[in-house]
Amino acid sequence: MTDDTPEQRSGQLDERTILVGVDASDESRDALRWAARYAALVGDRLDVVHAWSTREEFVWVPEGPPPPAPIDVARNGLAEMVHGVLGADSPVAVSVDVVEGHASHVLVERSRNAELLVLGSRGRGGFDGMTLGSVSGHCAEHAHCSVMIVRPSTESQTSSGS
Repeated sequence: MTDDTPEQRSGQLDERTILVGVDASDESRDALRWAARYAALVGDRLDVVHAWSTREEFVWVPEGPPPPAPIDVARNGLAEMVHGVLGADSPVAVSVDVVEGHASHVLVERSRNAELLVLGSRGRGGFDGMTLGSVSGHCAEHAHCSVMIVRPSTESQTSSGS
């Protein structure tokens, strides 16, 4: 954690940003939903980021041979997810970005310019039954802003069988 003030992290106070780290998981959708409701209450904008790496990117790709441009699949998957969760009439300003790199490192670096980092409690990797994923844990320990880790909704737990 740094001693940066909110003004140093986010620019002017009227330009505050909530960073949301997502993958293709139900927990990410829950985190995005929570962040959008919070952003609407406090007047912040959302910066939705999916960290992309060749080795891990196939979360967006259906079973079968890899497509010629996995980053395009990731961008399309992210855009569809954000639209599916927030809809076309979201009252919150939203930017989406696919960034190459390991999720924990990308999100910690991007947290330098955020007021708050919001994550699902666990993503697509790891082991069933874990209550906190490795990315969430790393970000909670190393982020340059406050971190909100959103537990799965009852709906997500039912659909994933947890």
